[in-house]
Amino acid sequence: MEEINIKDFWDYLKKYIILIIIMAILSVGAVFAYDKVLKKPMYTTYTTIVLVKGDSTNVSGSSEAISQSDVLLNRNLVSTYSKIINSKLVLKQVIRKLNLDYTVKELSSNIKVEALDDTEILKISVSDLEPQKAADIANTIADVFSAEIKKIYKINNVSVIDEAQASYEVSNNTLKRDVALAVLASVFGISVIIFIKFYFDDTIKFSENLEQEIGMPIIAKVLKDNDNIDLLALQKPNSLTSESIRTLRTNLQFSSVDEEVKTILVTSTLPSEGKSFISANLAISFAQAGKKVLLVDCDLRKGRQHRIFKLSNSNGLSNLLIGDFGKVKDYIHKTSVKGLSVITRGICPPNPSELLNSRKNAVFMEKIGEWFDVVIFDGVPCSGLSDSLIIASLVDRVVIVSSENYTPKAELINTKKSLEKVGGNVIGTVINNISAKGHTYGKYYYYYEEEDK
Repeated sequence: MEEINIKDFWDYLKKYIILIIIMAILSVGAVFAYDKVLKKPMYTTYTTIVLVKGDSTNVSGSSEAISQSDVLLNRNLVSTYSKIINSKLVLKQVIRKLNLDYTVKELSSNIKVEALDDTEILKISVSDLEPQKAADIANTIADVFSAEIKKIYKINNVSVIDEAQASYEVSNNTLKRDVALAVLASVFGISVIIFIKFYFDDTIKFSENLEQEIGMPIIAKVLKDNDNIDLLALQKPNSLTSESIRTLRTNLQFSSVDEEVKTILVTSTLPSEGKSFISANLAISFAQAGKKVLLVDCDLRKGRQHRIFKLSNSNGLSNLLIGDFGKVKDYIHKTSVKGLSVITRGICPPNPSELLNSRKNAVFMEKIGEWFDVVIFDGVPCSGLSDSLIIASLVDRVVIVSSENYTPKAELINTKKSLEKVGGNVIGTVINNISAKGHTYGKYYYYYEEEDK
């Protein structure tokens, strides 16, 4: 069984706190509506009877004392008498005498018989919608029961202590208890469901031991940007998200002391993990550091760098690989960011993998590295596609973008292995879309936001 980290689960649970509160409120509302609208008020009263030394009438009609100890006999009879009180023999007579609109089963459900403190005293409690009817039923039960005992045991050892009196206090007013139980049940129930989801959820969740779990370094932790700004490093340079991109840039620069890192592939495991966002902002970050940077959109299927930078997509990488290779510079688009150029994806070809695996592409990637300080390739997700595997073997470093609570750990590990099998130098993973809530660095995020204003 997988070991559960309580702190990780607590952080996971806090994400659902609003849901837990809503469920608790709905449960309380449902209980309140039931108790106040649907639940009918019941009134309860009771009579008590005691088993005493009685007369036994034999067949000849003479009286004689009970042969056993009266106390012992009566205590032994308590359980038996309780069953007789709730029997059809007694209850049918009660229904007939009072002309009740009850079946024996319905009446029995409203009757409770108990011995008081291990004595010979029986307490007969009756609940009903009408206070007086409850008292009449209790007293009639005592009378009918006494008469039946005389017939069955030929003894008269039942005496009424307290006759039932009508009580006008609602006996089933359990609103406070029901509300408390509703809150506990809803909170516990939703917590159990969340725990099961957490236990079987294999997606990336940032924690102290995550690097050991996925078998690779975490080279950057990027907070989720609720403003959905693509060029965040340009438009909000003081945000913590932009700072994390600069951390990624620094880690890439210092990933090797023996060779200069010039070509970088940014890929992911699945779609929608944010690789294009990371690629674009990483390119801007390098340009802001004074580098001459080229961003190449290698996602020939769904690449969107032309939309991010608002560039024409008529002449892109696919056009270059099937066109005149001698006019490479015609496909390089300058951007509004000083030092940053982009090659868009171009038209969507029917054979993107074949184009990227061509000799022409290998030559292009080698030559383009000579013209720029840093070249970033925005690849396709690795799951089920070979495009990024082809490029991985031709670049200096490979970065895998993953997304918190989205990317499965097992698939991320398989992506790393697949890239390394083709010779890709995987430096680590960037965890994208981390929620500021529940993490210790969340307070800095709000600090930067205030400085922007």
